[in-house]
Amino acid sequence: MTLHKSLCVLLILLAFSFSFTQATRFDITNRCSYTVWPAALPTGGGRQLNPGETWPLDVPAGTANARIWGRTNCNFDGSGRGNCGTGDCGGALQCQLSGAPPTTLAEFNLNQPNNLDFYDISVIDGFNIPMEFSPTSNGCTSLRCPADKCPDAYLFPADNTKTKSCPSGTNYRVVFCP
Repeated sequence: MTLHKSLCVLLILLAFSFSFTQATRFDITNRCSYTVWPAALPTGGGRQLNPGETWPLDVPAGTANARIWGRTNCNFDGSGRGNCGTGDCGGALQCQLSGAPPTTLAEFNLNQPNNLDFYDISVIDGFNIPMEFSPTSNGCTSLRCPADKCPDAYLFPADNTKTKSCPSGTNYRVVFCP
């Protein structure tokens, strides 16, 4: 094989591999009448989201055991230290720890076996904000949690029928107060 052909094959293989490692976009929107301070682990940290605002968050393919949740009644100083009434993560704006109960959680594992994403809503740690967690592509199932006893959410640890799957490469939306 000539050097030119070898280089072309290598470039095609590299382009093909990058198509499976792109980040997944999560658009996190606050439709509540109050400020929500969303947090995301293991990527994303946290920030303030006023009513009507959206936070676009890119999460690397292969991210596992991840979660997004909303915090309420927060006060932070200029250094990012403070506290939240619900979902507090050790007094930090940029969360490095999971939020303290109660928290409505959007949980996900991206690009897992069989090239699938797995996602769910959990209120095992309590309920603090109504939430919708929905794929924005690939026609997969949307999940809604309008109140603390929502039928689409995990209510207790053995409630293993609530996890949904979608093809890897799907983008998602998390809406507070849908």
